[in-house]
Amino acid sequence: MSFDWTPSELDALVNEHPIVLFMKGTPQEPRCGFSNRAATVLSQLGEPFTSVNILTDPRAIPSVCAWADFPTMPQVYIYGELIGGSDIALEMYQSGELQQMIADGRAASE
Repeated sequence: MSFDWTPSELDALVNEHPIVLFMKGTPQEPRCGFSNRAATVLSQLGEPFTSVNILTDPRAIPSVCAWADFPTMPQVYIYGELIGGSDIALEMYQSGELQQMIADGRAASE
């Protein structure tokens, strides 16, 4: 994926795809432990998700962090809503809250 990293482009991306992960590397080749954890959590859901490797462009990290008003990577979005990073995604998955959020988002979009 090639981006200009504009707010409107980032809005369109997270609103077009039900689950989006901005991460360092790819789910198959994560480049940090936190990105690996987030990709693993999302993979455990059994739902397709879109991942964006923010290491492909030096503008990506500052652009995404400023747009989201969230200072770290990775960032997980569910139906357009930022839920946070890998720790929050893991906690929500373990409690069942993440699965419920996805089911609610799917039902609302049908």
